[in-house]
Amino acid sequence: MNRNVLLIEPPYKNKYPPMGLMKLASYFRGCNDNVRFFKGNLREFAAKLLCEEFFHTYCDKSFGRYFKAFTEYIKTGKHSLIASIPNFYNFVRENEITNYRQRFRNHDYPKFDIIAITTLFTFCWKEIIDTINGAGEFIDSSGKILVGGIAASLVPEEIQHETGITPITGILNRPFMIDSDSPVIIDSLPLDYSILEEIDYTYPSHDAYFAYTTRGCIRRCNFCSVPLLEPKYESFFSIHEQIEYIDKHFGQRKDLLLMDNNVLASERFDEIIDEIKLCGFSKGASYIPPNEYEIAIKNLRDEYNTRAYVTRIIDLYNMTAKRMTDKEAEEFYIYREKNFLLYTETASRESILEADEYFRPLYAKYFRPVRRSRYVDFNQGIDARLINDSNMKRLAEINIRPLRIAFDHYEQREIYIKAVRTAARWGITDLSNYMLYNFHDMPDELYHRMRINVELCEELDVKIYSFPMKYHPVKDPEYFRNRDYIGEHWNRKFIRAVQAVMNSTKGKIGRGIEFFGEAFGHDIDEFHDILYMPETFIIYRFKYKDNLTEEWRKKFHALTENELREAKAIIEANIFTDEVIRNASSEFVREVLRYYYLERE
Repeated sequence: MNRNVLLIEPPYKNKYPPMGLMKLASYFRGCNDNVRFFKGNLREFAAKLLCEEFFHTYCDKSFGRYFKAFTEYIKTGKHSLIASIPNFYNFVRENEITNYRQRFRNHDYPKFDIIAITTLFTFCWKEIIDTINGAGEFIDSSGKILVGGIAASLVPEEIQHETGITPITGILNRPFMIDSDSPVIIDSLPLDYSILEEIDYTYPSHDAYFAYTTRGCIRRCNFCSVPLLEPKYESFFSIHEQIEYIDKHFGQRKDLLLMDNNVLASERFDEIIDEIKLCGFSKGASYIPPNEYEIAIKNLRDEYNTRAYVTRIIDLYNMTAKRMTDKEAEEFYIYREKNFLLYTETASRESILEADEYFRPLYAKYFRPVRRSRYVDFNQGIDARLINDSNMKRLAEINIRPLRIAFDHYEQREIYIKAVRTAARWGITDLSNYMLYNFHDMPDELYHRMRINVELCEELDVKIYSFPMKYHPVKDPEYFRNRDYIGEHWNRKFIRAVQAVMNSTKGKIGRGIEFFGEAFGHDIDEFHDILYMPETFIIYRFKYKDNLTEEWRKKFHALTENELREAKAIIEANIFTDEVIRNASSEFVREVLRYYYLERE
């Protein structure tokens, strides 16, 4: 008997789709199971499931436009949502809809045989735990809940303690890990991109192939979780067949996003580059985006994830209608209304296939694909210590953009600078780097690392975008649930100051020494001023630069040594209340602290 499988990603915001769930979708479909994907609030999902059951049991298709109203009624019980629907009670008795409202209140939801939940980082703890505990209301009495992913692998005991579920740790790289009678190695399966069409959430990096060419890392950095997640370094995984499979079933993707943690450590690095080129990502690579309608209609014909592609087709109808002439749009609306193709809830696979001859030329008329560049991104970064002329020459043969090089320690500045110069020498001029801070580093060292990048941009005529990343201890029992950790040389105010600047620069630092100077200071003394500056003055730098900021700076630097020591201690704690200000030892200190109170107003 086919199983009903629910794949869940908690409602946190994230850039990349859940690769583990996408592989599980391929696995369960291969078992002929019914697979469904959801990301978001489970109470919303419960109301939608109940409404689907109610709708298909009792409602005529003409009521499709009211599906959202039915769902909202089931969730809230507001009769006004359904009382105004014309002829509603000619089709449905009131107790039939109220029964579904009662089921929602009683948490009597439709059930699944298997629920698989992915987890991200531990600072998303509340969303993770709430989702796991909430999923128990959707599982059949004989079913099972599977929990995996990053947090599950890092703190499995904590997840078990708070949910009663024993997580799967690590990656699904052995047979029999999900079903005791299945030898399939799930981690080797291609990703099922169709599940991304089932949800409203759009991942910023959805238009990419996601893959690994290696696993693990040869380093054992004490700030990094990779040794826990992927303890064994594996030097080669072929991606060619997976990409061919994705192209055939879901259409070509624009970019190739490789999640390797240390690709340069592979003794098969040359094979990796050769395969990337074979997959269509050589230097100067471009492609013509696939016909999205053709992909959707093909998968509907093949009955592959009908729910997803009915949703996608209705989206394409709506997108195309916006580009039509008024006359075409009116005729198309009438056609859709007549054939119940206005709403996902009333559209059927059969009606969409029948409409193919009508809609295909309209889509072709308004959507003509344009050739686009495509890029390779080793997203987790390249090890600067392993960069040399040989591997940079090979990397220059693919359309890599950006080349990410970590610069986590100021002590390694000579290694980092040499690595950037080597890359630039081979024509790799679009770079990016992660900068760990709030670990064992000093704030001044972060400033110097950022400035090195700005100066290298000028010297080498390259682009380097820096992304300072705050250290977070993912296993520490006090801090793994939140982002509150403060490193030994940092304090709350310094952390907030860096974050405030990054908010203003949209999270990155690029080219331009003048731009950098305005953001972080033209020298180390100005940087120190910014660290202690009121947060409002940092965020709205140009608004207050010549008035309030200058007033604050003069009063701050006019303090005596003892007053400055007291003021700095208060500012570093980053708590500015009437009581704190009132208890300062002198009027001069209180006068400075009042500028920090302004931001709360």
